[in-house]
This record gives sequence, structure tokens and C-alpha cells, in this order.
Amino acid sequence: MDTYDTIVLGVGGMGSAAAYHLAARGQDVLGIERYDIPHAQGSSHGITRIIRVPLFEDSGYVPLVQRSLELWSDLEDSYGRQLLYQTGTIDFGPPDSEVVRGSERSCAVHDLDHTTLTGEELTARSGGHDVPDDYRAIYQPDGGFLHSDQCIVAHVSEAHDHGATIRAREEVTDWTADESGVEVSTDRGEYAADTLVMTAGAWTGRLCPAVSEYLTPERNVLGWFQPTDPAQFDRENFPVFVADVPEGNFYGFPTFEVPGFKFGKHHHREETGSPEELNREPTREDEAILRSFAEKYMPAGTGPTMRLSACMYTNTPDRDFILDVHPDHPNVVLGAGFSGHGFKFASAVGEVLADLAVDGRTDHPTGMFELSRFE
Repeated sequence: MDTYDTIVLGVGGMGSAAAYHLAARGQDVLGIERYDIPHAQGSSHGITRIIRVPLFEDSGYVPLVQRSLELWSDLEDSYGRQLLYQTGTIDFGPPDSEVVRGSERSCAVHDLDHTTLTGEELTARSGGHDVPDDYRAIYQPDGGFLHSDQCIVAHVSEAHDHGATIRAREEVTDWTADESGVEVSTDRGEYAADTLVMTAGAWTGRLCPAVSEYLTPERNVLGWFQPTDPAQFDRENFPVFVADVPEGNFYGFPTFEVPGFKFGKHHHREETGSPEELNREPTREDEAILRSFAEKYMPAGTGPTMRLSACMYTNTPDRDFILDVHPDHPNVVLGAGFSGHGFKFASAVGEVLADLAVDGRTDHPTGMFELSRFE
């Protein structure tokens, strides 16, 4: 049986970051991924992911995303390729909407540089938008988007450079833990380590029954539509956005690498189930939900459909993350339940998971992510 200091189960956005941070600290690391690296079966594909600084969800997230920005910059420097594109971010909706009020609160609590615009001002400033004049928009310059596929590649490449072993196309069949360490069985072999880090996305509940009641996989769909006026949707003119409108909570990006401007609806059709049960093929109904939003609020972006893609959220009951040790095994660390807004934090989450695995504690403020909140 091959032995390591730490085994990481799942090498997607969070697992790749954890493997890198562990290996950079001198740990002998094994990462195990059931699909390719990167792959399109989970939650981190689709080319880009938003990174926002004024987190409307909870101002307690802001220090973690600020640390993430620092670490993404460090990763760019060591990897030698741009990963973060700072277009600025727009959070818009009616003045009393959750997104606008939450974004304003985060800016106030953390004294973030920002500008408040009326809907009329947003429409005039960003030609891709057409929103009601009485809406409000919070513009913040530090956010933008991450090249998510390349972020995973960069973390894995840097982990390799620090001596980590990463094994793809290998499915975990069982694991055990006691005070002496952990053992992991796969369809290819057996491995042992002192500690285990579990970052298996929508499969975490299956691998870890102790937390399965807190983790619900959900299907989501993204669309890329060809703008009728492409210049309005390039990254110099079109910041990433979150929209809290009567039709739901939507988010989107400028055009990047593939044809079309990309956007989606949070909790798209509220379809939940096991990873195998959720339909991976987008439908005409999915497309219609997205197109109706764009026709109303971004009509210059509603040319022909270029691409549709399904991904998975893994939601907790309160939509906050789980970053904690296993309730029965202190040498098993859990990173799960990122609820559709986790990727931006991956660089810092990897640092937190490495802290918990090596030191049993972290200096990051992670109280809001502990399992005890569900008791």
C-alpha cells in the first residue's frame, strides 16, 4: 500500500487548490479524481467563474475573498499565465432587493471602493444593459472573472512542481479513518495517509454519510448567446454582473475565449437529486428561461444561441460552505457545500483546508462554516 502524508479526494476547483497548498508546505500529497483534470462533470467547468468582493450573501465572506485575490495573483506569478481578469462587478436590482442591499452592506462594513448608479446611469454607462430607471446598481472595481479551467490546471501543475502525485480516472470505492491514520480504496489500488481532505463536490454526501443530510446537489444551466452588438459585451465595456430581478437571480460575463456572452440563473429550475440523476443535457426549456431574461434586460445580447452547458451546485441548508473536520474523525477535513458561489474562494479555501489538515486549525475566520451551526 502506497503511503502519503495527505490524500485529497476530488481534484476540482477546491481539491486542486488544497493539493497545491499542502504540497507547497512540504506534505507528500496524493490527489485522486474520478474524472479528467479538468473535467466537465461537476461544478468548475464552463471556462469562467465570477469573483465578487462585496458579497451580498454575507459580509463575513469579504475577508476570505480578499485573501483569494491575493492568492490568485500569487498563482498567476508562479504559473506564468493570466487567470484573473478584473473587469469590475455590477450588482443590480430594485433598491430594496437582497443583492443591492447586501452588496451595499458589504461595502459599508469593509469600506470597499464602490459607486452607486441608478438604473438609467447603468444603462447609459454599459450599453449591454437595459434596466428600469428606478433600479440601483453597485459597481465595485476589484472583481471580475477567473479562467476556471486554467485555475485548476495551474494549481495541479504547481502541486506537481512541489512533488504531489495526482491520479485521474480513478474512482474511490471506500475509505476508513482512525487515530492512526486513513486508508482509501479505489478501483485501481489502496493508499494510506495521516490525513484525508475531502473535496468531492456533489459526490461528497455519498462518500461521507455523516454530512449527507446537509448537502443537496442541484442542476444548473449556463448559456452563451451571440450579441447583436459584440463591442458592448467585450470585457473592456461589460463588467460581470449579478441581477436580482422579479424573474430570479441571474449572473453573467463578458465574451471570453468562445463565441457569445455567458450568463445563467442561480438555482435555475430548482432540480435536485443525485449526481447521476440530474440531466446533463440542456433543453429548449432551459434555453427559454435564459433567453427571456436577456431579452428584457440585455436585448443586444440575444442573438443566436452559441452554447448551453449544465453544471451542478451542492447546496447546504443555509447556502454557506462547510469548512471543518469530520464530526467523528479529526484527521478528515471537509470542504463542501459551495452552493453555486464557491469557486472565487478556491485559492483561499485550499489554504484553509491545508491549515486544518496540517495544523488542526486556521487563522482564517471560518466560524460561519463549521458543522456545529446545523446542530
